[in-house]
Amino acid sequence: MTAPTAARIAEKPRQSFWGLWNIGFGYFGIQLAFALQNANVSRIFQSLGSSVDDLAFLWIAGPVTGLIVQPLIGYHSDRTWGRLGRRRPYFLAGAVLAALALVGLPNTGLLLLAAAFLWLLDASLNVAMEPFRAFAGDMTPDDQRAQAFAFQTCFIGAGAVLGSLAPALFNWLGIANTAAEGVIPPSVRYSFYLGAAAMVLSVGWTVLRVREYSPEQMAAFEGAAEEAHAAQHEPLVYPRSGPFWIAAGTVLLALVAYLALDKQLYVLGGGLVVFGAMQIGVRATSAKGALAHIVSDLAQMPVQMRQLAFAQFFTWIGFFIVWIYTTPVVTAQAFGATDATSAAFNAGADWVGVMFAFYNGIAAIAAFLLPVMARRIGNAATHAVALLCGASGFVGLLVIRDPGLLLLPMVGMGIAWASVLSMPYVILTRVLPPRKFGIYIGIFNFFVVIPQLVVATLMGGVMRSFFPGEPRWTMLVAALMMASAAAAMMLVKENARASGE
Repeated sequence: MTAPTAARIAEKPRQSFWGLWNIGFGYFGIQLAFALQNANVSRIFQSLGSSVDDLAFLWIAGPVTGLIVQPLIGYHSDRTWGRLGRRRPYFLAGAVLAALALVGLPNTGLLLLAAAFLWLLDASLNVAMEPFRAFAGDMTPDDQRAQAFAFQTCFIGAGAVLGSLAPALFNWLGIANTAAEGVIPPSVRYSFYLGAAAMVLSVGWTVLRVREYSPEQMAAFEGAAEEAHAAQHEPLVYPRSGPFWIAAGTVLLALVAYLALDKQLYVLGGGLVVFGAMQIGVRATSAKGALAHIVSDLAQMPVQMRQLAFAQFFTWIGFFIVWIYTTPVVTAQAFGATDATSAAFNAGADWVGVMFAFYNGIAAIAAFLLPVMARRIGNAATHAVALLCGASGFVGLLVIRDPGLLLLPMVGMGIAWASVLSMPYVILTRVLPPRKFGIYIGIFNFFVVIPQLVVATLMGGVMRSFFPGEPRWTMLVAALMMASAAAAMMLVKENARASGE
């Protein structure tokens, strides 16, 4: 069992191979579920009658949920201590709720109900997933953190391979991958049942096999420097920019109404208004709770976190576009099918699962090679190179029509994905105060979620206006976003302590 043994020790012990294994293993089930979502939710929505243009909007529940849930879970997990420890109660609760959502999602015959189950699934995955990043920081010393994130990335890759391949594997076993209109194919349903079981078992393994350090031990590890930091920590900051955000949101809402723009933009405008009202509210009341801490810490982000935020914004626009539109692009371009009930469409959707499995397999391998590269050129430059590999892969999805050759772009996508899951967090956890890993990683998720929200609200209108009936051009947009993210990474200034593992 991975466990601390001393009551007060000055230096955090290094983890063994199996210690790192146990710390990261829960991510196997989380990512298996996440892969099932990525590869099959568009297919489920189309099977239930959604048009391609509406897919992005139906995915909006996930980003909105993540925007709310992750910082709150981070804040509370920083302050939790009970029989199960600090982070583990959130792992377990998220796993159980996600398993219920995985069972329900493919068994509904109604599009809106399927969207509701997607919301529950995404909320639950956020509850389970957010503390895992902070968990790796809690349980490992500074110089072992890249290894901890590499193990997490490996399990993410392995879970994603199985999750992406599951429908095709069940079909190979003789379980049908087609069904009548409005019915989800049995191979997809069984895959989601597999995901529910894996979620509970793998997260349960981490919960049972790892005992977290107590608050007293964490205080000893953080030492005098951290205690001084805590003593000198500035009081809560109450930003004055609330009226600006309300005005910006109001203008956007008015433009949507006056110019008859895509109604999905109401979500974005409303979000800006809510954010501004939240800032005004905490300032007016001098609040001290979770919301006030989130607003205050957002205003006081370390400089490296601000620099990383720009790269994250462009990165996740690119990936979210690819996750939403790969199924309609591949089924139409490589399999010549747009009818969601046809055998050709479902064969193409299964092949998307194979493609996603392949890139996640590449990511699992690349996870252990990236730290080697980072020691030579630095974490930021390594991440920039990996993002350019992803951009080249997205271009490949635009131009390649042969199903077999579509695996080639997945190599670049896999390298980029491995880096996205590790390099930003290696940089980040080395400049954050350990006692605030949870809340800051939750805030960092804003720059994962906001771009997803932008895609979900804007991409449907972009499709209708610029690419009617041609979803493949979304891959060019994704490639340009990844190239922009790579350029933004070159502006990240790592200090000596964060210059590589």
